[in-house]
Amino acid sequence: MPFTLRKHKAIKDKKIQIFLIQNLGLDPKVGQRLTSKGRIFDENMNTINTGDVIPTDYIYIAVFEGMTKGLKPLLEFKDFAIFDKPTNLMVHPISKNTPYSLLDEIRYHFGENANLIHRIDAETSGLVIVGKNKQSEIDLKEMFQEKKYHKSYLAIVQGELKEEITINKGLDREGKAIGVRMMVCDKGKESITIIKPIKYNKEKDLTLIEALPLTGRQHQIRVHLHSIGHTILGDPIYGVDDENAENYLNKTLSEEDRFTVTKSNRLWLHANYLEFEYKNVTYKIFSKNKDLYKEFLF
Repeated sequence: MPFTLRKHKAIKDKKIQIFLIQNLGLDPKVGQRLTSKGRIFDENMNTINTGDVIPTDYIYIAVFEGMTKGLKPLLEFKDFAIFDKPTNLMVHPISKNTPYSLLDEIRYHFGENANLIHRIDAETSGLVIVGKNKQSEIDLKEMFQEKKYHKSYLAIVQGELKEEITINKGLDREGKAIGVRMMVCDKGKESITIIKPIKYNKEKDLTLIEALPLTGRQHQIRVHLHSIGHTILGDPIYGVDDENAENYLNKTLSEEDRFTVTKSNRLWLHANYLEFEYKNVTYKIFSKNKDLYKEFLF
């Protein structure tokens, strides 16, 4: 389990936030995050919320302790590391019951101060940057927020795409049955993706493409490709009906049914390249994952 309960001698009737800061020496932001996320409990396992007083002589704090399944960084530097994430791995736990995520490996290798700089979808494979300390996390996240980086993806899409195309279509939530599904619309947030065809497999009627997102919207590449009739191979949300999308999200879609409706058992989208500058050094990093080429060719 990614969360472990740590027992602490408490001061009964003292406000939890003050106790965390004064007695446990936690940063106020850390204490606020722990209480707001329901990770502090009394001896009866009742949640202690922000503003509450401590009702018992001991408290328990749920802390994230990383475990490993053998995934190692692709590259490691003094302040940051790069992981080449496999498909079907969440980058961050979505609840206390998430059994394993990339954050497990990050904390296992680099300790509790290491953190993700950006995220990619669970089924999207490829490069993820990790800050190894709080300062590098701040600096690298600022770099991402200011879009001072270049990122490109590889994808296998349905049908033949013959020419490079720039898709400039706003994106917004669909707001219907599938809550996470996005749609293109005139009034949506500005979203631009450059799509470059690399090779066409006539036998499979699939095109290997490079996608360069100039903005960073949710599901941007997936929605943009679907909007021009070239849905990504294996996409269980775009290009499928609501029932199958709902079953996928509820984890009730069998592998056989998924293959029938999407023609694959995974989303063939891969974060392949990252280029950025950090402390006056330019880094250009390519993924070593070859699974996508194998799927496309064979």
